[in-house]
Formats: sequence, structure tokens, C-alpha cells
Amino acid sequence: MSLPAGYTSRPMVLEDASLIADRSAAYTSALLGFPKHSPEDVANYLRDPGINLTTDGWVVLDPDGQFAGSATAVTTNSHVNVDILSDHPAVLHWLLTQAEHRTGDEVVVRVGVIRQDQLLPNVLAERGFVVGTSVQRMRIGFDGAVAAPAVPDGVVLRRGAPDEASRRAAHGVLVEAFKEQPGALPRPFEEWVESRESRSTFDWSQVTIVELDGQPVGVTECNDNFVSTDNCGYVGRLAVVPAARGRGLAKFLLRTAFATDAAAGRDGTILHVDSSNPTPAVALYTGVGMRPDLISDIWQRTSRPV
Repeated sequence: MSLPAGYTSRPMVLEDASLIADRSAAYTSALLGFPKHSPEDVANYLRDPGINLTTDGWVVLDPDGQFAGSATAVTTNSHVNVDILSDHPAVLHWLLTQAEHRTGDEVVVRVGVIRQDQLLPNVLAERGFVVGTSVQRMRIGFDGAVAAPAVPDGVVLRRGAPDEASRRAAHGVLVEAFKEQPGALPRPFEEWVESRESRSTFDWSQVTIVELDGQPVGVTECNDNFVSTDNCGYVGRLAVVPAARGRGLAKFLLRTAFATDAAAGRDGTILHVDSSNPTPAVALYTGVGMRPDLISDIWQRTSRPV
């Protein structure tokens, strides 16, 4: 698969973040009425230590030297997650070829596509991709102050993860909570810490841990990814270990996040959930008043060495 005549490509660089964010905002706003990603979210993604832009990112330019498309391909556990942007089918095909051929191993390649997009799904279907699951962006809005929930009996609430011990406690909860969902497991501790500290929208004070009998059993990891675009807080991770489920801790953590965001003057709180999550996560979020405002289908196929 070659680029159209006159089109060229180059490796992505971090300085492309503002350009990609601008083009992504224009593309998704035309489909949704609002941008899917904030500029900070794009920059954080490209800055993450888990991505090597020299080998894992591509920018395509048209014959006039203007932006025509971009893609990144990042390995996460057993998957390669591809983020791709272009309004030119031939450029999309070329970028997907680069992403699929970046590894010599047999892997599942996944591409998230908002449901209002009609161009990219056609290209993916031509290449043998099928929809494996969907991800809902859920949101709750605030009309004013939100009361903080009462701390459940026997629960200790700890705000922030200022030191290694508290960060290891939070990471341990994530590992235990997602051990039956390999694709959702966090990175090894040191990589996880490094990735969080590379983000301009994250601070360790935004981690909340709950304990039972002196043991950490639940955690929320929040950030400011959607403050500039939506004036909303964001729950990046919510986890409760299996042994502590059924006690209302997940609802408690969510309502704590809502109260924190409302007190900070946010208009609401946003999070994402995989529709195929084996826990009743979607019901949990709708049960506290959240509603989906964006759905992305996750197209996937197994890519084999060539």
C-alpha cells in the first residue's frame, strides 16, 4: 500500500501535538458538535513514556506540505492500540499498514471509532476488521454544590498518593481489581508512575484510596483531561478489589469524585467504560446518574507477521 502521488510521510514528533489536536478537534466537532480530545489530552498521550514517536508515530503531508493524516500504534499488554486521523481513504489505508507492520509478532490490533464516523469504518471493514466491543463516554452534570457522601462504616478514606508506599497501594488495588481483565491491567509499577508524572493534567493529590481493616481495597485515579474543553473532572480509573465488592465502595468513590469536582467549580464529571466489562460497571454508572454522551466502537483484527 503506497501513499497517493505527491504525498509524503515523516515520523511524528512531540511538537505535532497542537497540530494533531487542532485537526482532531475539527474532524470530531464536525461529527459530534464538540471535540473528542482536549489539546492537553493529545499532548499527554504523545508525551507518554510508553510511546516511541520515532517508530510508533507517523504524519502524512499532502503535495502542498499540509497535514493529511496521522497515526500512532502503542502496544498495551497483548494489543496494539491504533489512534488514526485522516479524511482521505488512501491515507488511512497507508497509516493502518504502517501500524499493523510495526511488530513482527501476532497481535490484536484495535482501533477506536466514534459511531458518527462513516469513513474509517468502511476502510477498516475492507481490511478485515470487525467490531469487538464498544466504549461509552459517560457524563454527569451538576446544577450546583454536590454533598460529599458519608464515609461507610469501617472504611478509611485516604486522599492523595504523595509517597511511594501510597502509590504502590493504589497500583496494587488496580492489579488485583483487573487481574481477570488482562487488557485492562496497569503497567508495571515504575512505568505506571512514570506515565502519570509525564501528564500535565495529573497530580498525585487526585488519587483517592479506601481501606478496610487496614488494607487498601478501592481507588480512583482522576485528572483534568476534560477541564479545558468541557470544564469537567475525569475519573481515569475506578477499581475495587473482588473481595470488597458489594459494599457500595464504588458508588462511594464515584460520589466522592462528583463532590470534589463540583467543589472545584466543574460542570460535571466524565469517565469511560467498556461495554463488555465483566463487572456491572455500566449499571453502576447509570445508577449514580451518569449518561453516555459519546460511544466509540472498537474495531479489531489479528495481525500476523508478514
